[in-house]
Amino acid sequence: MAKKLLSKGKYQRMLKLTNDEGKIDALALDQRGSLVKMMKTASEKYGKLFSMKMVYDFKKVVSRILSPLSSAVLLDEQMGFKGIEAKDPDTGLIMSYEKTGYDANEPGRLPSLIPDQSAQIMVSKGADALKVLLYFNPDDPDEINDQKKAFAERYGTEGLAAETPTFFEIVTYDDRYDSKSLEFAKEKPDFVLRAMKEFTQDKYHIDVLKMEVPFNPTYIEGWDASAGKSAYTEDQAKGYLKQLSDEATRPFIFLSAGVPTDIFQRELRLAGSASAQFNGVLSGRATWIEGVDLFVRDGEDGLVEWLKRKGTRNVTDLTKILSENATPWFEAYGGKDNIQVIDISDLK
Repeated sequence: MAKKLLSKGKYQRMLKLTNDEGKIDALALDQRGSLVKMMKTASEKYGKLFSMKMVYDFKKVVSRILSPLSSAVLLDEQMGFKGIEAKDPDTGLIMSYEKTGYDANEPGRLPSLIPDQSAQIMVSKGADALKVLLYFNPDDPDEINDQKKAFAERYGTEGLAAETPTFFEIVTYDDRYDSKSLEFAKEKPDFVLRAMKEFTQDKYHIDVLKMEVPFNPTYIEGWDASAGKSAYTEDQAKGYLKQLSDEATRPFIFLSAGVPTDIFQRELRLAGSASAQFNGVLSGRATWIEGVDLFVRDGEDGLVEWLKRKGTRNVTDLTKILSENATPWFEAYGGKDNIQVIDISDLK
């Protein structure tokens, strides 16, 4: 394997983002539109008056209590500024760079960046890494996907210049089907594998791919009795995980995608049993979603009590699972000895 060239800044920041085992054990708290929706639903349920302060304070409390247990935390400045302030100083900070959601009136779910941000600005505010989310359907017309590929190249190149690791989250979709449908579940393995094959290419300068598991766990035979039908066996699901790993040419981690905590943990164990060489997680709702209702109903005290009891256990359970199943990020490049840390000018 050829030597992997990394600038000194990127290399040092990658070490800041990973735990002592070299694995990315990160907490995702950058949900914006979806968290507002959850808070509003809970407020209606309990007869409370919703305000954006609830969102800000929720992120602050979760960050304060869970970030010390995580190697990094993903936050947005727009709604997560209090969470950034409350973060443990020894925990790495990944900052969201994309606008939340997409314009439903335009075809293709095209991405766009926060207009008053840049890689350099976010670094100056303490970011150790950047993150963007891209919705991707490999079967969309070229006029759509060519824009997304160019977007990825611009993003990766900006991170390269700023010596800042770039996290690239890919969420697959097909506008013909509901994302939770059996029809899309049958397509999903192919879509996720093709997304990996595309964006793992060197030309994008992506440092960490944040991937979905390449299946819908609801439709694994025997996993969910209420599903009625299945799309794949557990052995097939393991095969998809191994294929995903085999396609990767750089570190990749799994996102929790809002599944229940026990299901996400089961997915990760399945990846380990499939010998998939993944390098960690960015776990969001699977870690803290139960705390939303409690926060709205019982206030900060109720959330703190839940976080210290259940939220903390969710994080430490994940840490144990990663220790047993994930691999260090530098193994994606053949080990630390195969990484050549150089001055950024030599990469230009």
